[in-house]
Formats: sequence, structure tokens, C-alpha cells
Amino acid sequence: MFKKVLRTIIVLAVLAILYFGGIILYGTITEYKPVPGSTELLSVSGQPAGTTPDSVIRILNWNLGFGGLGAEMDFFYDGGHMVRAERSVWDKDFVGQLQTLKDNQPIDFYFLQEADIHSKRSYYVNMVDSIGRMLQEYSWTFGMNYYVQHVPLPITRPLGHIESGVVIYSRYPVLQPERHQYPGAFPWPTRIFFLDRCYLVNRIATKNNKELVLINTHNSAYDETGRIKEEEMQVLKDYCEKEYAKGNYVVVGGDFNQCPPGFDPHTWDPGDYPLFIPPAMDPDMLPAGWTVAFDPSHPTNRHLDKPYADDSFKTLIDYFVLSPNISVNNIHTIDNQFRFTDHQPQLLELSLH
Repeated sequence: MFKKVLRTIIVLAVLAILYFGGIILYGTITEYKPVPGSTELLSVSGQPAGTTPDSVIRILNWNLGFGGLGAEMDFFYDGGHMVRAERSVWDKDFVGQLQTLKDNQPIDFYFLQEADIHSKRSYYVNMVDSIGRMLQEYSWTFGMNYYVQHVPLPITRPLGHIESGVVIYSRYPVLQPERHQYPGAFPWPTRIFFLDRCYLVNRIATKNNKELVLINTHNSAYDETGRIKEEEMQVLKDYCEKEYAKGNYVVVGGDFNQCPPGFDPHTWDPGDYPLFIPPAMDPDMLPAGWTVAFDPSHPTNRHLDKPYADDSFKTLIDYFVLSPNISVNNIHTIDNQFRFTDHQPQLLELSLH
């Protein structure tokens, strides 16, 4: 009897090793591996209606959470249990996102993160094309930052195939759109199932023969040491300073996965929160004299350890950084109580000088 039980245990252990070994081997062979620091020239989809922007510009920034992290959801990566929303809930939330994007027009540019194009978690809906069909007077460029053939976790309901990234929708012609790969990565084998972080650059000609350089960024999460984010921010800072030195206007927007410099990460802390809290950004990570534009009165992100409630942990990690030749006319967070995703959109009105 003992030998039979032992044989069964050994067989199960061997099968488990073969399964996980096979998953890691397959993930390694099929890994999406952009070279750190590399630049990829992107194609442009759609046809913009405008020619050259005025000096006053409106930009909406929003992490869509792949259309599936609305108020009903928690998420297993963040201490919850759920993997993806039920299809009816996902449809409701994505329709709500589309309506929000439309209701806040006129908008010159949209900066969106976690926009899926072919993923199990979003029922293989191409969110980028769906938004593009609605925004018929815009062109768009998409930068992939998450391409994994099969995410094996959780074991009982794996996330599966993911293709996702960052996108900018523009009412004006885009010059030389580029995807820039950030340096830094989690160690193998973790990295083969995680995002390959990047920033997306669009250049727009202005009426005074300069360029408006738009940068959509989605920086690393789950980086408790802060080392990876520091590497990313140094690269971003160097790029911004070079563009401003050319006389260009520079706007960086996105999900920084860290609070603005000087902002208290515990502003909406319900107390004794046990999970990791993103710290405030070191001011030295940004160019001197630049403006950080955010609305301190509303959170932009909630944690996903449970479905949304009044006592959910909330913070502010989505905002803009502007070069000194740009002023802020207005910045506010659209407070929708996290109905459609775990982030809230920010609407910025700025002036070029």
C-alpha cells in the first residue's frame, strides 16, 4: 500500500514538473523580447480631421484596464480572486468606457493604456479598433507592451493569451510615431509573463514651426524596490530634456504607477492597509522646472484586493508632466466612482507658448 501511494506521489510530482517546465519552456521560446532602449517606427491607422492644432489643447488620459476591471471586480494579482469579468459585465464596462470617451469631447488627443487588441481576458475584442471606429475623425498609433502566448496563472483559470498596449488617438496628422522600449525587467522566468514596458511618441506639427511631442507612458508596477521605475524614469527624463532643448513642446501623460512628487500616497488610505502602496516619485526623476499636472481632489486608481467599496484603498498615479513652454489652464479627474475600470480618466487643458 505504501509503495502504491509513493508511486502515485512520484507520478504526480513528475507530471507537475513536466507541466510547469513545459509552460516555462514554451514561454521562453515565444517570448516577446524588444531590445532595451530600442526604437520602433509605427504605422498610423485612421484619418484625422484636423490639420494643425491651436495653442489651446485638450488631452484625455485613461488606463482602460483591458475593459474588464470595473467596480464589480477584484483581481488575483492584487490580492483578490477573480481573473476576468463575466462577458455581460465586460460588455457593460467597455460600452461605458466608449461613452465616457465620447461624452467629454471636444478632445484633441487621447492617451490610453491597457488597451487590448487580441486577449482572452477581454474576449478577443480589438478595443483599439473599436475605439477608432467610434472616433472617426482621429488617427491612432498603437505600441505593444504586453504580448504573451499563454499566461499560466492562476492554474485553475489561466489568463491565457494577451496582446495589449498603449495608444494615442490624434485629431491631427502624426509625424514619425515611435515605440521606445524601456530598460529594466524582472528576472527570468517572471519576465516572460509580464509586460515589456515602453513609451509611445507622437510628433505633431504646430503653427509656429515647432513640434508638439506627445508621450504616452505606462511604467512598471509590482516593483517594490523601485529599481526598475528609476531606470525607466531616467530614460524618459533624458528623452524629454533633449526634445525641449530643440525648442519643442513636450507632454508626457499616462499611468506612472507612482504618485506625483510630494503627493501623500496615504491621502485616501482607509488605515492599516496591508498591501504594497506605490510611493511618491522622487522629484529628481523629472526635469527641473517642468510642471506636474494632476487633480489632488480625486483619486485616479483603486486597488483590486476586493470589489469597489467606499473603504477601498485609492491613490493617484495617473497624471501629466509638461515642459516649461506649456501652461496648465485646467486639469480635473472625471469622477465616475471606478464604475468601468480601476482607473479614472484625467482631462487636461493646456496652452502652448
